[in-house]
Amino acid sequence: MECRVLSIQSHVVRGYVGNKSASFPLQVLGFEVDSINSVQFSNHTGYSHWKGQVLTADELHVLYEGIKLNNVNHYDYVLTGYTRDTSFLEMVVDIVQELKRANPNLVYVCDPVLGDHGSMYVPQNLHPVYKNKVVPVADIITPNQFEAELLTGKNISTEKDAVEVMDLLHKMGPDTVVITSSDLPPRLGDRFLVSFGSQRILMPDGTRTTQRIRIEVPKVDAVFVGTGDLFAAMLLAWTHHYPTDLKTACEKTFSVMHHVIQRTISYAHGKTTAKSCLFDMYMHGVGLNIFSIRRYQQQKLIYY
Repeated sequence: MECRVLSIQSHVVRGYVGNKSASFPLQVLGFEVDSINSVQFSNHTGYSHWKGQVLTADELHVLYEGIKLNNVNHYDYVLTGYTRDTSFLEMVVDIVQELKRANPNLVYVCDPVLGDHGSMYVPQNLHPVYKNKVVPVADIITPNQFEAELLTGKNISTEKDAVEVMDLLHKMGPDTVVITSSDLPPRLGDRFLVSFGSQRILMPDGTRTTQRIRIEVPKVDAVFVGTGDLFAAMLLAWTHHYPTDLKTACEKTFSVMHHVIQRTISYAHGKTTAKSCLFDMYMHGVGLNIFSIRRYQQQKLIYY
């Protein structure tokens, strides 16, 4: 059965971020992806210079109306990432709510892109829109530690803090929360990165149970862009296959990320071909050969 995603994210001419990081991997995994570019830039904003256009709320509305008039606005998922305009973000919320009325089973996956490492890289007026309007309609969110702290107003200094922050985010709306990275000390040593996940599950008897996981993956001594966009897309894909098993969905997602990053490093060092990196990296590493984190001796997934 066809599964269709509306992906509203950034687009760059050079590089792989936003929709250029998310759309192709989802298509490789069998999803139909309709993309709306929230911005169209020459390159990502980490460069010294960048040029381009920002899609306005009115322009987004026109695009969506065109889809709706042709009666092709039937989606199973909405995926959103980077944007720089509050009215645009509010229009996204309106679209998500309309799509959910048409399909109550629609799942909204939101990467609340606000900043990292203690500083924001979007306008500050986006913060209250995410907190008060976007997160409450989301089903799955993928903040980093800084974004999770911003959204809840609570600092994360311990594992207990991380659990409490995820519970606060649950109370805001989403049933699935993955804190994609944190500054907490890993149990496996300094060369690892700690992430957390939490999923509320409605049981057949009407009660709710919560599954929590702690993930430790090896750090990579390199800087990448677009990894958060790829992560959110892969979490969408694997929670689709494992909707009530966050542990397995995260194993698949983190393993994909590790594999893609390693292949990218190999390509940068000239150890693999461009074709291998741009096609086989996704086809083999993502679509056909997913390694469980537990298969790596140096990796470990802890759940409680």
